[in-house]
Amino acid sequence: MRRHTVERTTRETRLLVEVDIDGRGRAEVECPVGFFRHMLETLARHAAIDLRMSLAGDFDVDPHHAVEDAGLALGEALRRALGDKRGIRRAGCFCFPMDEALTAAAVDLSGRTALRLEAKFRGRRCGDFELSLLDDFFTALAEGLAAALHLRVLYGRSDHHKVEALFKALGRALREACAVDERAGDEIPSTKGVL
Repeated sequence: MRRHTVERTTRETRLLVEVDIDGRGRAEVECPVGFFRHMLETLARHAAIDLRMSLAGDFDVDPHHAVEDAGLALGEALRRALGDKRGIRRAGCFCFPMDEALTAAAVDLSGRTALRLEAKFRGRRCGDFELSLLDDFFTALAEGLAAALHLRVLYGRSDHHKVEALFKALGRALREACAVDERAGDEIPSTKGVL
């Protein structure tokens, strides 16, 4: 059973994250930032990961702390649910079109953290979400997951479409990377024998 729960409590935030990697993409996310909630639900749906998440904290100050901690906790939950990563594909990539926008995501569950995010936006916000927080979320997700994430907006007009397509592409890439590779058997997908 590739499931795990992470609780994270600091002076600034309180989070509960439950994941089931072999789910169907069902998501229950409690978060006062509507656009971010929508993106987390979108990520879960396209990754086919069942996700239950509750975020609370100092949103009256700034959503930065909760968004960053959500990335850390979600990444940690996924990493722990994967265990030693025996028999998984390890890497995945996907290009996702959303209307006029096109994005690409590549993931390597290597045990090493890296983020490369290339995205330009017309505005500073999407709904109630500050777009500069994307970097914080994805950096924290890569750290918690111990993975290399490469995310790129290739083009698009609508900031909403660009961001949503990024989360969809990442979800699909994660789905591929976490998938069981029947040809690999019980092997760890690394020449080193460990990830």
